Amino acid sequence: MTTKARTTAMQEHSQEQEKILIVEDDQGLGHLLQEELADAGFHVHWVASAEQSLEWMAANTPDLIVCDLKLPGEDGLHLLRSTRGHFPEPGFVIITAFGSVPQAVEALKAGADDFLTKPLDLDQLVLCVQRTLENRRLRQEVQRYREMLAQDDFHGLIGHSQAMLRLTAQIKQLASADGPVLIVGESGTGKELVARAVHEESVQKSAPLVAVNCAGIPAELLESELFGHTAGAFTGAAKERKGLFAEANGGSIFLDEISETPVSMQAKLLRVLQDGKIRPVGSNKEISTQARILAATNKDLEQEIAAGTFREDLFYRLETFTLRVPPLREREEDIQLLAARFLHAFSSKLGRDIRGFSDAALELLQTYPFPGNVRELENAVERAVTLTPGRWITPRDFPERMRGQQTTEQKKHTHGSPAAADTLLKGGRLPTLEQMKERYIDYVLEQTQGNKRRAAALLGIGRRTLYRYLKE
Repeated sequence: MTTKARTTAMQEHSQEQEKILIVEDDQGLGHLLQEELADAGFHVHWVASAEQSLEWMAANTPDLIVCDLKLPGEDGLHLLRSTRGHFPEPGFVIITAFGSVPQAVEALKAGADDFLTKPLDLDQLVLCVQRTLENRRLRQEVQRYREMLAQDDFHGLIGHSQAMLRLTAQIKQLASADGPVLIVGESGTGKELVARAVHEESVQKSAPLVAVNCAGIPAELLESELFGHTAGAFTGAAKERKGLFAEANGGSIFLDEISETPVSMQAKLLRVLQDGKIRPVGSNKEISTQARILAATNKDLEQEIAAGTFREDLFYRLETFTLRVPPLREREEDIQLLAARFLHAFSSKLGRDIRGFSDAALELLQTYPFPGNVRELENAVERAVTLTPGRWITPRDFPERMRGQQTTEQKKHTHGSPAAADTLLKGGRLPTLEQMKERYIDYVLEQTQGNKRRAAALLGIGRRTLYRYLKE
């Protein structure tokens, strides 16, 4: 079966087809336009008058209307004005006789996207339809990004997935508490943002939040950093120094990567939690502190306890309130919102006029697993904004490891079974490059059950390019 034949057979099963309404009173021309656009991969409905089109649109939403200017009853200009203001607003292409070009120009002023003159060039028709639909998609994409950017975040936490709504609700519940909070989650999920949100929602929000990375301070200096020291307490301690707990007094102290603290230091942290007192290095006096401890880790502390690297009593004291930050793979519906925010931020910072992401780029973002979570997504978008030569980010602008994920999936499908080899090597002979391309497109369409958006993403091309291949 040829590519075109298979595509036609799969059209009725595809949920990605765009709907086109043809309004043409010439029955022969109407059928011809319907057949041509259906062969190009669209779902097409044909009616003979403006009145019939309005009846059809009462129950259906077209993506594009191709309408003759001269119709029995109400004309195409009337239909154009009747459809403007609909949501979502369909694209609109006017067909007119050569002598009616001034009226076609009037239609453009009224909001039509384009016009074609009779006799029609069918190739030009398909290109005009594809261009109009592409422009419509881009307008919708820009509007969607604007709506995303207008959505409020929660103290820097972005997302409206159930996982994030649950997390923000838990943070709000801790507002009136003053006990320690243990924040757990994979690397790159935003645990420090969660800690800051907890602080901003608490009664201590007017006092400072002091953050310290326990993994970034040598073990022999950590106690001095946290509790301070007296003059002469150790070599190099020329004068007295106030520790981070004292700086955070009345507010909060965020101990990131608390699992990296030495066991001996953990005993002293436990004493702070129990008694609310610290002792500077070299001092015999204890100092009271009212700093609320917010601790975070990307490790399983119960496993660390079993391994003897984390104190069980400290764990039980810290887990009074536990917040789990979900990985990005558990909040896939937030990916595009996060990507849009990062795109806007980096475009402004770097002075780039980047409009958005191509369909294939969005598909890549949605299918890539993001082991590095939100931080990896942010870095990927920054790279794409910096390196893309155009105004729309495409898959090639992302790191190779992300694109390699798709290539690996393609190889699994292509080489995973004898059937795949048979698809590519028909007749036992090596195919030409063009034959290989056609067969591979056939195979990917078959694997995606005719889903052109998914197929285009796997092929690493845009849907418009795929449609052109299918027509060829």
